[in-house]
Amino acid sequence: MTPRKTRILTGITTSGTPHLGNYVGAIRPAVAASRADDAESFYFLADLHSLIKAQDPARTQRSTLEIAAAWLACGLDPERVWFYRQSDVPEITELTWLLTCVAAKGILNRAHAYKAAVDRNRAEGEDDDAGVNAGLFMYPVLMAADILLFNADRVPVGRDQVQHIEMARDFGQRFNHIYGGEYFRLPEAAIEESVATLPGLDGRKMSKSYDNTIPLFAPRATLRKLVASIVTDSRAPGEPKDADASNVFQLYQAFASDEETAAMRRAFAQGIAWGEAKQQLFERIDAEVAPLRERYETLMARPQDIERLLRDGARRLRAQHATPLLRELREAVGLRDLSQAAGSTGKAAAAKATLPQFKQYREADGRFHFKLVDAGGALLLQGAGHASAREAGQLVARLKQGGGAGLRAESTGVWLDDQVVGELGEDVALEDVAAALASLAEAA
Repeated sequence: MTPRKTRILTGITTSGTPHLGNYVGAIRPAVAASRADDAESFYFLADLHSLIKAQDPARTQRSTLEIAAAWLACGLDPERVWFYRQSDVPEITELTWLLTCVAAKGILNRAHAYKAAVDRNRAEGEDDDAGVNAGLFMYPVLMAADILLFNADRVPVGRDQVQHIEMARDFGQRFNHIYGGEYFRLPEAAIEESVATLPGLDGRKMSKSYDNTIPLFAPRATLRKLVASIVTDSRAPGEPKDADASNVFQLYQAFASDEETAAMRRAFAQGIAWGEAKQQLFERIDAEVAPLRERYETLMARPQDIERLLRDGARRLRAQHATPLLRELREAVGLRDLSQAAGSTGKAAAAKATLPQFKQYREADGRFHFKLVDAGGALLLQGAGHASAREAGQLVARLKQGGGAGLRAESTGVWLDDQVVGELGEDVALEDVAAALASLAEAA
């Protein structure tokens, strides 16, 4: 059997002109990852997400075109990857509702964007939910549907988005537990530590919301002017400067090689003038962006070609991935053909009838657990509690891949190498667990 490629999924909300933060934090690392032979990459234009804030139809349309052209100009190969517009895949919105029906409201209450809105309202003496639409509150569920529909393994995000990946894991895990199947893989966040969050002109995170961005394909003269406007401190030429506290240095580091970065750090320590530092930053950014800018302008002149490409990508993606999974999920939750015999449970239940299963869930104490049951539902192995869904999922993956190898039973429970796995079910021998795991490994 050919090994499954690692699935990598990312997207950019279509609510503005692509800027350097989008390029460094999402586009560049994702395009680079797509070139790996063992990767299957999914790129989407998140136009449904944009409606939460941007309610200007012309702006949404223009931004969608600009972002599509940007990704293509930056090296995205639509013959090699899945490239599509979110709104062209209706299965995403249907899955959003299925996940909404298993998502805990308490988890959504803790989402960063919603909490920030509530905090602002309280500071201004307003009702907690003043000006907050349901789209903002439900944003993490739609994002989870984007990810889970294609069973993505890795999602390149900024550190501020890691919480949403954890939520996607929670919703997928909850669905799997309720409906007794392994419908969804649990995704991992992939962060490029040094550039996950790029500073803007004023030092805050580069964001359209703060109006502090540097457009990715700004003309050379405009780029020079914007770089010159970056906020710095008042230290004079010749006076040592703190590179790690400098927006100029952080931006330079995101585009420079290790050697160039080390040289700039020395220059800061030696008191480089801010004007000279900004000039070097401008030249370094422009050297990378200039050839991309030319390709971008060519693409923007032919929007009909981009539209045709996006529609074709969505059509093929739905046929191969989205529609088959939604058919299985509808069967799982009971949205079934009434002419079929009652009790028919489809592909997932057929597999369940012949193979052992792992079931993952979260207890009231907040810890994450799993259990291994046989084809009839009898408990074989009760997993120990874990602080995070990721820890529990990683151990389950090790057990599946190992096929029972390395397990040992001690008075303190079942162990795998130096890690406690859990406890055997009543009247269950370690050999029974090993045999169940071997069958799962063979079926994978």
